[in-house]
Amino acid sequence: MMPTTPVIPPIAILPPGTGGRASSAAIAPSLLFLLVAFIGLQPFSTDMYLATLPALTDAFATTPAAVQLTLSVFMAGFAGAQLIAGPLSDRFGRRPVALWGLSLYTIASFAGALAPSLPVLIFARLIQAFGVCCTIVCSRAIVRDRYDVTAGAQVMARALTWMSLVPIVGPILGAFLLTAFGWRSNFVVMVLGGTMVLAGTWRWLPETNHERDPHATDPGPLIANYLRIARSSQFWAFTLMATLSYGALFSFISGSSFVVIRVLGIAPQYFGFAFAFIVSGYLVGTWLTRWMLPIVGLYGSLYRGALLSCASGAVMAALALAGVHSLAALLLPMAGVMIAHAIVQSCAQVGAAGPFPRNAGAAVALFGFVMTLTAALIGTWIGASHDGTVRPLTLTIGALTLCVALTAATLVRRTQAQGEAAAAGGATSGGAR
Repeated sequence: MMPTTPVIPPIAILPPGTGGRASSAAIAPSLLFLLVAFIGLQPFSTDMYLATLPALTDAFATTPAAVQLTLSVFMAGFAGAQLIAGPLSDRFGRRPVALWGLSLYTIASFAGALAPSLPVLIFARLIQAFGVCCTIVCSRAIVRDRYDVTAGAQVMARALTWMSLVPIVGPILGAFLLTAFGWRSNFVVMVLGGTMVLAGTWRWLPETNHERDPHATDPGPLIANYLRIARSSQFWAFTLMATLSYGALFSFISGSSFVVIRVLGIAPQYFGFAFAFIVSGYLVGTWLTRWMLPIVGLYGSLYRGALLSCASGAVMAALALAGVHSLAALLLPMAGVMIAHAIVQSCAQVGAAGPFPRNAGAAVALFGFVMTLTAALIGTWIGASHDGTVRPLTLTIGALTLCVALTAATLVRRTQAQGEAAAAGGATSGGAR
């Protein structure tokens, strides 16, 4: 039975009602662990599981297309559930939503391990997605509750640094478990992981939402909140930039196996190492973000990330058009795209929720919904456009990274100018008194 008294003292939080948020990026180890775990559950549940897909076709005597539903249903459930999980955390708090989400995830993982048929497994994956959605929404909202925008971006970058180890280790661990114990062992490990994070959340996570909205889930106010968020130019500037950057990443995730294995002729057993190389770029990007933010600030970091993204995507597309079709020509520019994505994502997801302290859950939910849904559409395009060459993948990534830079140069820069003008106006009016 889980004890009700924490063994480790709860994470210190800001006094309720003050409205203040920390400007320092200092973070307790227990909170950092929880943020990493909350964010990492999605790649943990997907990347480790990829190695089991061929085995599932044999286990259930079905087709690869049918097995792919275990992935597409997960993504669809994750995208849609964010619109509910965010407002729930605004109304009832981050802690209960995280606890319920982790409970759903653990139960669904157990059901997946015992699934007697593919439809049952698909349903279990859908419920898993609902649980993962709760933890990711709460992680973003918790950072918004506790920190100002710049410090929050630093904290998020630090969490993403540790989280990036998950997609490096996940595919290797999944393949080992599959070989040694069969496909169900992956879901057993998910049960163990969910249980561990659930216990840590119960012990260490206090409530961070002290501006709860009792009407956040009422249909009228819920729609009104989303409409108010959707009317914010700052929200869309940051969200669009993150969405385009994530789209470039998801393009690679969707199409790289076909390009690397079938077009470039790399043996399948080496594909995991190629993917790990790309994820290492993300790891470097999170470290660079933590280094840059105190020096050049949120906007300065975003602009540098956008420039690197555009330059890397342009090199990749140019090499493809020039007929340079090699693993290095694909992976080296993509590593630059990944470094840039880490910078953009760390800053943008905090900036998008910045204007909405009372509805941070709804803001990050809409942010995640737009980003995930767009990525799913881009993934569909990558599959439909594949023509046996590297060009559809590389040109799509090049186009998306160019749009990242254009968004930074227009919408994000306009948002920065508006914020500076508002701050100057406030200082002037304050001095006039």
